[in-house]
Amino acid sequence: MVRKQFDAIAPVWDRMRMEDTFVPFEAALAAVEPKPSKVLDLGTGTGEGAFVLARQLPEAEIVGADLAERMLEQARQRTPPEFAGRVRFERADASALPYADGSFELVTHANMIPFFDEVARVISPGGQALFAFSSGPTTPIYVPPERIRDELEQRGFTDFAEFEAGRGVALLARKPKAA
Repeated sequence: MVRKQFDAIAPVWDRMRMEDTFVPFEAALAAVEPKPSKVLDLGTGTGEGAFVLARQLPEAEIVGADLAERMLEQARQRTPPEFAGRVRFERADASALPYADGSFELVTHANMIPFFDEVARVISPGGQALFAFSSGPTTPIYVPPERIRDELEQRGFTDFAEFEAGRGVALLARKPKAA
C-alpha cells in the first residue's frame, strides 16, 4: 500500500517539496566526520537527498534506496551527469535491506520511517546514522529525537548530536568501532 501511494505521487513529488526541506539534513551532514566513502540514503524518493549527499561528499559513492519504483525512475531521470558515476538508485525495502552487514559508513534518512535494526546492521563499525525531519514535530513522518536516541542506544550507538536548522531537526549518531 505504501509503495503504491508513493508510486502514484512520484510525478509531482518534487513540486510538493518546500525550498528548505533539506536544511536540517545538511546541518547534520556538515558534522559527519570522518567523511564517508560509501553512503546509503534510505527513502530517497526522487533522489534529492542523494544529490545533497553527492554535492557535500564529492568523494563518496551514494546509493539511494526506495520502495517505490516510480520514485526511483524520477531520481534516475533527474541525476545530473556529473553524479552518474557515483550515485545510483535501487529498489529496496528499508525493513529488510538487501545489503551486507557493515556495507555503509553513513546511512541517512530525510522524513523517513526508521527501521533501527536494519540501520544498525548495514552501518559499518565507526559509521554514522543521520535522521532529519524537515518541519520538526509537524513533519508528516516524524520520530522524536528522544525515541531515535533510545532506539539507537539499545543497539549500541553513541556520540549523539542534535541539530535545529530552518523549520526542522536532525540527529546524528555513531556506531562504535569494533573492539
